[in-house]
Amino acid sequence: MSELDELMRALGEAGGNAGVLAAADTAHLAVSGHSIVSSHCVEGLDVDARETWKGISARVVVREGVKLKRPVHLCFGVLHKKGTQEIRMDIKLEQNASADFIAHCIFPNAEKIVHRMNAKVEIGEGAEMRYSEAHYHGLSGGIEVVPKLSVTIGKDGRYYTEFSLVTGRVGRLAIDYAVSAGEDAVAELVTRVFGHADDEVKITEKVVLAGERARGLIKARVAVEDDASAEIRGITEGNAAGSRGHVDCMEIVKDRAVAKAIPLVQVNNPGAKVTHEAAIGSVDKRQLETLMAHGLSPEEAVDVIVKGVLR
Repeated sequence: MSELDELMRALGEAGGNAGVLAAADTAHLAVSGHSIVSSHCVEGLDVDARETWKGISARVVVREGVKLKRPVHLCFGVLHKKGTQEIRMDIKLEQNASADFIAHCIFPNAEKIVHRMNAKVEIGEGAEMRYSEAHYHGLSGGIEVVPKLSVTIGKDGRYYTEFSLVTGRVGRLAIDYAVSAGEDAVAELVTRVFGHADDEVKITEKVVLAGERARGLIKARVAVEDDASAEIRGITEGNAAGSRGHVDCMEIVKDRAVAKAIPLVQVNNPGAKVTHEAAIGSVDKRQLETLMAHGLSPEEAVDVIVKGVLR
């Protein structure tokens, strides 16, 4: 079985659709370790992906006015038990362009794996980008994932991103995202993580509302159980008149797990408004009793509630 076949098999087992890599009208980039195993472009999209001595370097550009009909699929994985994967990626959406990206990061056999992602995104005036990233790390917890992201959104631009790691172990996760939103721009960051055993979850997300009437939302939904820990930092700055931002963090704690939420809001312009809310605790008692009254065991009821929060 080729490396591509193995990666696609792992993608399918993790819930992804490996068939999209064979579609002529769908762009994709598949990386196993530090090897590019498959790539395909479509009209209006430029991808320059290279293998370097450090890892993978990729430059992605959606040309001015181009609106991609189908999502661009990205697949990054390490199939061995040990190894390191480093990805450097620059994404640019030129003026009035739009594109959806679906990324799967797969490490099914991880025992001692390090995955580092350093990404830079530039959203041009009137452009829109949606980025959905799902992770599967296997069951051993022997992985460290360190994604770093810097995003600049131009006037009237839109940026929506969602990070999901709710199946299997987390290992050690350290997210560091920073977004700057220009005039009339919109930024929404959503993160969902479920930690088990001795998993460590650290999430730092920052949105700077730099332009007038810019809007931003940071939304985190995290559950930890056993001896896992979570620390969530949501930071929003309102720096221009008419800008509006909100930080929304909810964490569920079970067993001996520990969770911390640190929302930080700052207003540097009297015409800006930024709000926050954070909630940490066990599952809701009334919800638990209602589900048990419908025949679920306590364990099943808790599982349903946690999954509902992580949706």
